[in-house]
Amino acid sequence: MATADRVLPWRRHHSAPIEEIAPLLTAYRKRHPKASVALVNKAYEAARVAHISQQRSSGEAYINHPIAVARIVADIGLDDISLAAALLHDAVEDTEITLEDVQRNFGDEVAGLVDGVTKLERLQFDSREAQQAATMRKMLVAMARDMRVLIIKLADRLHNMRTLAGVPLDKQQRIAQETLDIYAPLANRLGMQEIKQQLEDLSFAALYPKRFAELDHLVSSRTPERDVYLETAITEVRARLADVHIIGDVTGRGKHLWSIYEKMVQKDKDFDEIFDLVALRIIVDSVRDCYGALGCIHGKWRPVVGRFKDYIAMPKFNLYQSLHTTVIGPGGKPLEVQIRTREMHERAEWGVAAHFAYKQGTQSGDSDWLNRIIDWQSDITDPNEFMAGLKSDLEQEEIFVFTPKGRVITLPLNSTPVDFAYAVHTEVGHACVGARVNGRLVSLDASLGSGDTCEIFTSKVDGAGPSRDWLGFVQSPR
Repeated sequence: MATADRVLPWRRHHSAPIEEIAPLLTAYRKRHPKASVALVNKAYEAARVAHISQQRSSGEAYINHPIAVARIVADIGLDDISLAAALLHDAVEDTEITLEDVQRNFGDEVAGLVDGVTKLERLQFDSREAQQAATMRKMLVAMARDMRVLIIKLADRLHNMRTLAGVPLDKQQRIAQETLDIYAPLANRLGMQEIKQQLEDLSFAALYPKRFAELDHLVSSRTPERDVYLETAITEVRARLADVHIIGDVTGRGKHLWSIYEKMVQKDKDFDEIFDLVALRIIVDSVRDCYGALGCIHGKWRPVVGRFKDYIAMPKFNLYQSLHTTVIGPGGKPLEVQIRTREMHERAEWGVAAHFAYKQGTQSGDSDWLNRIIDWQSDITDPNEFMAGLKSDLEQEEIFVFTPKGRVITLPLNSTPVDFAYAVHTEVGHACVGARVNGRLVSLDASLGSGDTCEIFTSKVDGAGPSRDWLGFVQSPR
């Protein structure tokens, strides 16, 4: 199937009516075979009655949308409370149902999730920008209590993007740009790569339809040749792994269109100059087998200098783990290879949602980036400034730095000991006078790197503490 068909289903057919709930229940039972579906059925019936006279802009029954959102949530593997909230996520916003009704009939947890994803009334604000900023603030605070709020919101946005053709062109552009600026980066923050990539490709298609179509045609025209190349590489890798008794799944995949387009723009290259359009993925049973498989790959094909990354030893900010290498593969062509365990793969695809699916957690955990956003957003009143700041923060790469006692502090890339001090505690930042990194004294404007251990020296004497000079090198808004 062509890439455009995968991410743009309306090009193949109009959305078929899905008013019956059986496919949703089947998807839910696939991940939770012994769980009750009573709450899901009850929420569906309430949503069906609430939306019974409503239609989407495409003309289809409105109930199709909450069912589709709940289906995405079910495929991710979330619980019945999450599915109930997904089914009811538009009820308070668009029908006569109140939040009190949801709380009374479905409980505090479902009501809290529904409230977290419900937009604030447009009439309360002077502009769409003010409404957008206030709604986003509300969602961020709700996320801090329960990360499922954002997972449901991302599922909602994904289905809205899949059915974007039903809204006016100017609204398509606005929604797509917001998705690319805010929601795709939020999915990335949560490590939900599958959702992120779909949101990016859908936004790409809406914002730059001609470029999307041209690139999709170029990629599709290479598909037969690509498939033959991948099959050759897969066969050789499977044989090599079998020789050393490593059991693993070996598959190939093409890069998604937005990532190819970004690379062409950033590196100022034509399509024919982009070589890593495909990647080989090896999924094994243990970390030991990951490094064993890496040895097999490097023993068979010459690695490209500077293209090896060990995200197992040093995970990305969203806890993504994998070994990445690029080798000169069959036919002398560059080939990217990713190696990870099955647990790492599940987390790479679904991020924080994988934790909820398997451990049934509900809290946000230690999301330093989220706490940082909530900390500075309360001081900003201008909605445009808030949204610009949020976009900037989401785009920042991050590093992990340890306290002497082993606590992990997440900081923006190029952070300094001053940023670290304030991340530990505001009072530590105010009293900061010096720092030691990895046992060596450093200046307060020194750049920290992932894996560093930082110790802060403080003083309460007059003249110690914040300096105007710090504004020239700190990365954190605090």
